[in-house]
Amino acid sequence: MTPDHDRSRSPGGRTPLPDLLRGHRLAAGLTQAELAGRAGVGVRTVRDLERGRSARPQRTTVGLLADALGLTGAAREGFLAAARPTPAAAPPTAARHLPVTGSAAPASGTPIALPQPVPLLGREQDIAEVAALLDAGHPVVSLVGLAGVGKTALALTVAYAVAADHPAGVAGVLVGEGSDAADVVAASVAVLGARRLADLACQLGDRPALLLVDAVERAPGPVAEALRALVTTAPTLRVLVTGRRPAGCPGELVRPVAPLDVPPAGVTPTDPDELMRWPATALFADRLARVRAEPPTPAELPALAALVRRLGGLPLAIELMAARGRILDVTELLDRYGDRVLDLDTGDAPGWETADRPAAVTLREAVATSYRLLAPAERAALRRLSAFRNRWSVELAEELLADDGTREDVVPLLDRLRELGLLSIRGTGRFRFRLLDAVRDFAGERAADEGELTGIRQRHALVVAGLVRRTAPGLIGAEVPAAVRVLDEATSDVIAALRHAAEHDPVTALRLAASLPRWWRLRGRDVSGRRWLRRLLTDPRIADADPVLRAWALVGAARLALEHGAGPAELPSARAALATFRAAGEVTGELSARSVLCALLPAIGAYDEAREQAQALLEVATRHGRSRGAAVAQTHLTWHDVRTGDLAGARRRLAAVDRLAAECGDERLRLAARADLAEVTRFEGRFADAAAQGRRVAAALAELGDPGQRRRALGTVGLALAELGRAAEALAVVAELRPTRPVPGQRSTARPGEARTRRPEDAVCALIEGHLARHRGDRELAAEWFTAAAEAAAEGGDRRDLIEALVGLAASTADVAVLDRLDRALRSTGFRLLTREEDLLYALVAGLRRG
Repeated sequence: MTPDHDRSRSPGGRTPLPDLLRGHRLAAGLTQAELAGRAGVGVRTVRDLERGRSARPQRTTVGLLADALGLTGAAREGFLAAARPTPAAAPPTAARHLPVTGSAAPASGTPIALPQPVPLLGREQDIAEVAALLDAGHPVVSLVGLAGVGKTALALTVAYAVAADHPAGVAGVLVGEGSDAADVVAASVAVLGARRLADLACQLGDRPALLLVDAVERAPGPVAEALRALVTTAPTLRVLVTGRRPAGCPGELVRPVAPLDVPPAGVTPTDPDELMRWPATALFADRLARVRAEPPTPAELPALAALVRRLGGLPLAIELMAARGRILDVTELLDRYGDRVLDLDTGDAPGWETADRPAAVTLREAVATSYRLLAPAERAALRRLSAFRNRWSVELAEELLADDGTREDVVPLLDRLRELGLLSIRGTGRFRFRLLDAVRDFAGERAADEGELTGIRQRHALVVAGLVRRTAPGLIGAEVPAAVRVLDEATSDVIAALRHAAEHDPVTALRLAASLPRWWRLRGRDVSGRRWLRRLLTDPRIADADPVLRAWALVGAARLALEHGAGPAELPSARAALATFRAAGEVTGELSARSVLCALLPAIGAYDEAREQAQALLEVATRHGRSRGAAVAQTHLTWHDVRTGDLAGARRRLAAVDRLAAECGDERLRLAARADLAEVTRFEGRFADAAAQGRRVAAALAELGDPGQRRRALGTVGLALAELGRAAEALAVVAELRPTRPVPGQRSTARPGEARTRRPEDAVCALIEGHLARHRGDRELAAEWFTAAAEAAAEGGDRRDLIEALVGLAASTADVAVLDRLDRALRSTGFRLLTREEDLLYALVAGLRRG
């Protein structure tokens, strides 16, 4: 089927665009949705064009549709001509002067023939930088970026700012569709006060003048030719160009215009003043105030931050979204439009049409226009880069784009993407490159249309897995902060890679997840991290995976389980991993598995085996010269010294740990040793010293980012403060450990048949409350809290906590049965009472005998 060119002709003899579009689409065998997908426009755009609802469609939109339909030659010319019917007497659209909406007479006396600039938010640095480029003598400065990024508004503001430096005049021309070089030259010469090009030099003399040329993308070749003639003829002329692409003339300096800064991912300020520091949120709030009286409420602020991030800081998108605030609140805007920002259009904003903000065009079409300016290889590269979810480095881009293992320099490509405003570059660190969200979404759609999406995501998962494997060794030792920072920056990509690989390539997913447990633990993601590892380990598709890889995953799951009191459930995993590592001669793995077993075994009462594992760990580490492994072994043996009441021996071991950790540069291990030292100080009865030491360690661990160790240090602080009777400070610690204050004897909220997982701090919080109650003389309440602490410790806490809880319970109740229970616990665990505990119980027993 071909278009019927004989029916429904327009008065000028042309077939109307709706008929042509429908006919070409049906001839190609495409649905409206398929054509829209190929062209990169919205389905609604195709539907409206076929129904004749768009009287004057954008030229770029029609060009995209012609490309998608494969039209060439006369068919293409006819299709494009049908989109812009003009009366025979009407001249072609040419360059014209920018409309003057107000007069300006600056103090300098410089004549200005430009529209008045609108107030800009967050563009102070851009204005200063562009002004400096003009002042530096560059003949042509081009402001390049996506439609709606604010190029024209920025150019007008700069022109007014530098008017005093251009006494010969400041004027502008708007490039029309179909302009040729003569049109542009004629319009430019006229607005500068000359009759012809040859007269321009005399008109200006030695006085500088500034010409603003807007919308260069409408005729880039002719504009470049015209600018070459203008600056050659008039050396004092400076030209400021705006467009979606550079003009391409000699001496041109391209200055991309980036979207407005948005709050970083993970930052959701609840203070409106803090949030408004970001230009994108300030612009949204300003535009929202024009359509509703109330400012954003505190409940809307997180959604506001997420929404402007999703809009990529693009001013046009922000204005379009804020306009919908007449009907919806900010949270509803995010829920309704957050996943389809590409479909936002200006159809409901009459009168907004400018070179930088075209009317009746969606963001998808705006991005598609810039996408078409790329060469085929550049488009393919952009589609691949859309797999990155956040910021990335040059090295990661080269790895993702490498074909057959051959890497090529991607700097020219990135410069081209930046030049067209498709790429954002922030800061000076490695991870400073990012596609705008709208660009990434559009490129992802194109990848899906090309059938490339699965392959791109698979390649992305491999690249991210490689990054994590290279980074993971730094999570131990002196490089921890740098390694954590790398993974923090790649969080979004790690999650995306895990999700894809878990479905399509579980071995890669396991390799990725097995490298992450230490990072997950440092970032408090122990529950979700363990869930990932368990899911992958039970996937039948990895049954034949490398046994050592599986062993690392098993150790990781056990290590994470320790953080939330589920360690005993992973004991078989740790034993299996140790056997695999020993069989493979994997020393690092053996040290890791033995260390985990040292922490797991006491929870099931296997104290002797735990000590044997610690001694074996020390022997293996010493034999292989692993000073960190030796320090970890000494840390575990310290616990056994405390168990037997040898506090002096525990202090000596902790001094050895500090020395060994310093040798290997492991600051986290040194802090863990100091946290243990604070606990030993508390056991010695020096509560004020213990609280001070624990506070210093907790502060350092907060900065380092180790929530598990920090909770343990805070527990020491809280217990020491409670023993001192400093209730307000102790309860503040409880509030930090458990935001919801525990209640003694409170029933579990778990559903029937569902086990409740206790966290290690449950027992500590109850102990703090018990000591405070006993210090106040409230023996009944103290007994309730110590009972709760004993139950929590028995279900997975530290057995030292169990002994302390039973001593407190006995002192509070003077119950012989509790003394008997304490005696059984001491004999079964091998613990010895501390001197102060023996004194307390001796007085209690003596009182019972007297009674």
